[in-house]
Amino acid sequence: MSAVRTRGGPAAGASPASAGHQLGVVNKSRFLPRTWRTWRELIPREEDVGSPGEETVEDLLGLVCSPHSPWALLEGSSAEDRFLRELAIQNPLMLKDTFFYSYFRSLHVVDKEVRLVDKDLLKFRNLEELVLSANQIQEVDAVNLPPTLKVLELYGNSVTSMACLCAHPPPGLQHLGLGHNKLLGPLQSHYVTREHWPHLVSLDLGFNDLTDLQGMVGSLSSLRHLRLLVLQGNPLALVPYYRGLTVDSLARLCVLDDITVSPSEKHQFRGISHSGDFLPREAQLLVMIGNVRGVLDSSILDPEPGPQGPFITYTYYVTYDFVEDEEGEGSELVGVLAEVAEIVKPSPSVEQLEAVPAEDIPGEHVPEEAEDVAESVPTTASQSGELESVVSGGSVALPRSTDSAEELAKLRPRIDPRLCPSPGTVLFSTVRKPWANVIPCNYEMQHTLRDLVPLKAFLLAGTTVTIVEEKILSWPLVAPPVDVPLPAKKGKGEKDKKEEKSRTGKDAKDKAAKGDTEAAKGSKKKKELPKELRQDPPILRVLGRGMVGLEPLLMGEPLVSTVCNFGVIRTAESDKLTFLRDSKNKKAKKAVEPKKSKTKMLALSAFESDYAPEPLTVEVQIQLSQCRSAEEAFRQVP
Repeated sequence: MSAVRTRGGPAAGASPASAGHQLGVVNKSRFLPRTWRTWRELIPREEDVGSPGEETVEDLLGLVCSPHSPWALLEGSSAEDRFLRELAIQNPLMLKDTFFYSYFRSLHVVDKEVRLVDKDLLKFRNLEELVLSANQIQEVDAVNLPPTLKVLELYGNSVTSMACLCAHPPPGLQHLGLGHNKLLGPLQSHYVTREHWPHLVSLDLGFNDLTDLQGMVGSLSSLRHLRLLVLQGNPLALVPYYRGLTVDSLARLCVLDDITVSPSEKHQFRGISHSGDFLPREAQLLVMIGNVRGVLDSSILDPEPGPQGPFITYTYYVTYDFVEDEEGEGSELVGVLAEVAEIVKPSPSVEQLEAVPAEDIPGEHVPEEAEDVAESVPTTASQSGELESVVSGGSVALPRSTDSAEELAKLRPRIDPRLCPSPGTVLFSTVRKPWANVIPCNYEMQHTLRDLVPLKAFLLAGTTVTIVEEKILSWPLVAPPVDVPLPAKKGKGEKDKKEEKSRTGKDAKDKAAKGDTEAAKGSKKKKELPKELRQDPPILRVLGRGMVGLEPLLMGEPLVSTVCNFGVIRTAESDKLTFLRDSKNKKAKKAVEPKKSKTKMLALSAFESDYAPEPLTVEVQIQLSQCRSAEEAFRQVP
């Protein structure tokens, strides 16, 4: 271990001259030759000062003590730092290697890319505190640790096992800090026993990959002096009964994860340690998705469908990814993967396409909108700045023949990568809902996971929440009859003309009433979809997407509650059209009122004056199950 620097002091092994140079001025008369005189006589008197240009001892001490001096002590310096600077002025010949090694009791080497702790550390004969945090240490040879150590901190390194420390541990160690390392496996509990650490008072193993809670607390119970313990951030701390089992197993523990263990807490979890081996070693998380606000009503921008279609429907849902358990969550999967698997099918071969008769190919007249969908690339810019994704590339009208691989490629599935889960996770979704100003999802999903190490990694990374718009175009299987004048007999035509003349002679009121009735019937027919429809593959559009941080669950928090804000995607024009449509539907339910146009204008002006676009948001809550008593933990015993 080279270039070791003490906290606030000079480098270990510095010479007296170099120590004096730290003050900027070296008085040659201070460094007298070695003689038989005592150390007291080596301190120069004012009359011994040879040159009038040299500073006196008082002047040099003033440079050290003055806060305005360039040689002033740094903020946070200890009393040791002040003593060493004053000693370098008063008696520089004492500053030898042997003095430094015997003087220092605390040594901090933080973030210096240290990889190895060598035997030179043993030169610090009185060292009690050693801090080697934020380095690149993978293994520590305990033989090289001074036996006088009471505090050893190795935070933020790459230590994978405590076995190296237990080969020859410092016998009087009272605090051991190994947080934020890479300790992994159930065997680590074998190295935290009284045999290795008989005087240990404080132990920090937080944010590693320890999984065996029952084995860990069983070994820790042998440490009679243990009072402070940190285990949070480990996979074993994710089980519901973690705190209760730890508190009940370690009766002398005073602080767990920086939270004081109260007498009432000990009473609530009394007896849980006797059934610790029967408790399930699994974590339970509850995902809740509430209301979605600020969604753009895309249907208001579509034209009215004709008798031949397309009939367009819009639905909205929220997706999130979650870690997949090693045993699978098949029955609990309510995500979009199963539906996407049904939608995304292999494209038909050339022979199959050629075998389709021309009369069986639906719809010679393809709407322009459908053609755009069929020929569009998966990443098309939308109004919200997001991208559109065609889940399946099939067009509304299959081509009669396919002559090239390029044409076949157009028919193959296209999926927006943002709608696919990240590796090691499963995609879940809420139930599809129609548009509304406030779309209530009312979604709850219980996730039970037994593989806790991937769960910890997932919580550190967070989950991705996405709001998706699904657009489906439907077409009638049988084309509706078209009113085409057919050649008729003369007698029949004359009869129809007479009937038309007789209708014109009726009363105007009867005609108006009949006209209203026919119009109402016609509107009903328009609204009623044909019984048999052929649906195109859904067109998915990402309206908003963002990350939800879940690290607080590792820090001991039981709940993460947030409102994801994706910004404003609505426009004033679309909201105006939606407002007019909704107000028209409300008035249609009531009787016709006088001054209808005036009331409509007043409502529209009020809407425009108070208009404020609402951002696209979704409420998300993720709760980690935690038992509050031993009785609650016993309910989980199978």
